[in-house]
Amino acid sequence: MRRRSAIEASVTVALDRGSGVPLHRQLYDGLREAVLAGRLRSGMRLPSTRALASELGVSRNTVLGAFL
Repeated sequence: MRRRSAIEASVTVALDRGSGVPLHRQLYDGLREAVLAGRLRSGMRLPSTRALASELGVSRNTVLGAFL
């Protein structure tokens, strides 16, 4: 069985720590908007939760909350 190659998506989401909106919700909204705008396409892989948390400067639980 041949493995499908998947391109890892680069995730650029601006998080506003001063906003009243929780960070996990801002991340969820940013990812959703990227999918709807076509920047994240079917078959693209997101970075691991640890890598994304490190890249965004948030805890892994924040990223996990956005993915739920």
